[in-house]
Amino acid sequence: MASRRSLLRRTAALAATVTAAVVLAACGSSDSSSSPSGHTGHDTGATSAAGASDTASAAQGSHNAQDVSFAQGMIPHHRQAVAMADLAASRAKSQQVKDLAAKIEQAQDPEIDTMSGWLKAWDAKVPAAAMSGMESMPGMDHSDSEMPGMMSGDDMDKLKGLSGDAFDKAFLQMMVSHHEGAIAMAKTEQAKGAYGPAMTMAKSIVTSQSSEITGMNKMLGR
Repeated sequence: MASRRSLLRRTAALAATVTAAVVLAACGSSDSSSSPSGHTGHDTGATSAAGASDTASAAQGSHNAQDVSFAQGMIPHHRQAVAMADLAASRAKSQQVKDLAAKIEQAQDPEIDTMSGWLKAWDAKVPAAAMSGMESMPGMDHSDSEMPGMMSGDDMDKLKGLSGDAFDKAFLQMMVSHHEGAIAMAKTEQAKGAYGPAMTMAKSIVTSQSSEITGMNKMLGR
């Protein structure tokens, strides 16, 4: 019996030793996997700080002076196109011209709102809307200014005084020039801008207005 009790004690001691070794090994493995470098928490903090820094840099560099210039120039340019299109409903004879005018309004009105929103977000000046009709629209008398394709006040007065076939022809001729100016401005934005949405809008303007120019030239028999 004494020999049996001695054997049991030795077996228990051996089991305890093995268990302790397993526990120590597990602890060592856990420490190693959770903190390979010995300071996992500091690594996470550094990564978060770097990400925040990148985000801040992206926000600060998300637009440049060209983006501001594009929006400030294209807003009055679009407003004039919309003003010209407004005349077509009561003066145009051709349904094609009326449909084109409606299409121009539907496309450019929302873009005016979008660009105004950009300028407000950038703390930049939003061009004032016309106060007393088209004649007071910013850029109206600067067809050779930084906004190419803009009609003069005299041009707009002439267009308002026309109707029927005469209106259709003058409208199409003026709008072709107007679109060509917008395309030139948009291409400058594509080449020199930095703000993604503005560059995307510029690309859309080039594509859509180039297509409209083709259609208008066909209506003019060119």
